[in-house]
Amino acid sequence: MAQAQLSPAEQMKLQMMQDLEIEMMSDLYNRMTQACHKKCIPPKYSDSELGKGEMVCIDRCVAKYLDVHERIGKKLTAMSASDEEMKKKMAGG
Repeated sequence: MAQAQLSPAEQMKLQMMQDLEIEMMSDLYNRMTQACHKKCIPPKYSDSELGKGEMVCIDRCVAKYLDVHERIGKKLTAMSASDEEMKKKMAGG
């Protein structure tokens, strides 16, 4: 199946969306790293390696952070779809 050619404007829009996605993921990673480091690793390092408790804490922190991020994304997507439906109803009615 042949892929349709994108117009220059569509290509630019797609590139902007991709850049925004990269920026958002980078921001998520940085926030998650800072939050989990602050929560799980004491400010004074007693060892060069992470302890078992620190590793478990970081695993749980990252899992929770990503879970919340996914839930928020789904909620925002649903809200956006709902807004679009409302706009269509108002325009048509």
